[in-house]
Amino acid sequence: MSTVNILAREVAAKIVFYGPGLSGKTTTLKKIHESVKPAHRGELMSLPTEADRTLFFDFLPVKVEQVGNCAVRLALYTVPGQVFYNATRKLVLQGADGVVFVADSQPEAMDANAESMRNLEENLLEQGIRLDQFPLVLQYNKRDLEKAVPVERLRSLLNPRAVAEFETCATSGRGVLDALKAITRAVIRDLRAKRVVPAPRSEAAAAPALDAPKVGLEDKIQQILEAASHPPTSPPASSNVTPTSSSSIPAAPASTRRSEAPPVAGRLPLGPASALAPGALLDYARAADMAYICADHAGCVRSCQEAVRRALAYTGESTAAAQGYLLGVDGADLLRLERLSTQPHLRPDDGAFALYVVMQVFVRLSAAGLPQAE
Repeated sequence: MSTVNILAREVAAKIVFYGPGLSGKTTTLKKIHESVKPAHRGELMSLPTEADRTLFFDFLPVKVEQVGNCAVRLALYTVPGQVFYNATRKLVLQGADGVVFVADSQPEAMDANAESMRNLEENLLEQGIRLDQFPLVLQYNKRDLEKAVPVERLRSLLNPRAVAEFETCATSGRGVLDALKAITRAVIRDLRAKRVVPAPRSEAAAAPALDAPKVGLEDKIQQILEAASHPPTSPPASSNVTPTSSSSIPAAPASTRRSEAPPVAGRLPLGPASALAPGALLDYARAADMAYICADHAGCVRSCQEAVRRALAYTGESTAAAQGYLLGVDGADLLRLERLSTQPHLRPDDGAFALYVVMQVFVRLSAAGLPQAE
């Protein structure tokens, strides 16, 4: 799911490379990384899965040209090819804006290609997305092999929709960048159709005020930010919040009135972090909320750090940075929170920041369907 940074005027889109095991997904992403100028690429990260020679996922942020006066940043991922890791496939596919399906051109891989395409369709349907209405590009890989099956056979098996398709050789890089450009164009067209990419400022200024244009995502985010800067004097009795991005996470209170009466024992308030916490982490979220209310900002930060540590553990064993990338949480926020947790004296804005981070993590967990019900 794309996100919009209205201050930086940047849209972040997620593209996933999908396909059967050993089809060339990882090699494709590595070749893209080598081909992109260092100024326009991020660090290529990988997580090996247990007892599997493929990668858990690769992450590569690539900046492309501006669209509608708004820069587009691509986050590129791969998924493991083996069926055994379908839960991981679902997690990586969560929030994707487009897919490059990397098919293996070898005759013995035809069944695996078909199975992987069916698996992609099923996993998208679980998110309420139909594959025939989703940005998709096909990459017929290993075309340099003498025994590669004809493209017509691959097309009839995998491309009844007649989407853009490319013959590639990931090891040499032939056709790889062409496929990336095609999926980028398809994703941008889809974002424009959904009014995710804001219109250029010049076009927006020229629109007559009486036309009452349809509110886009950027406008909605701006309204949320303005509402957060003028919070109501008393919270509503109940709230069902389902944010779709970190920008829609409720803001933590900026200050605390020490003259207010402390909460009555047995009637703990449901603070912002507690309202979003999964049941297994509710106690840590309550501790963070209560520490902030009591102006114990160091205690609030420590409770938030512990809650985040336990929340990220639901994505699997790895480093916090890799776990954060998998959930789509800003790594810089995680690092700042970790640094703050070691400091004894903190300010109110430090506690508010810690609450923001933990709420962001809780929202990402919920979007990914974690923790799973037993």
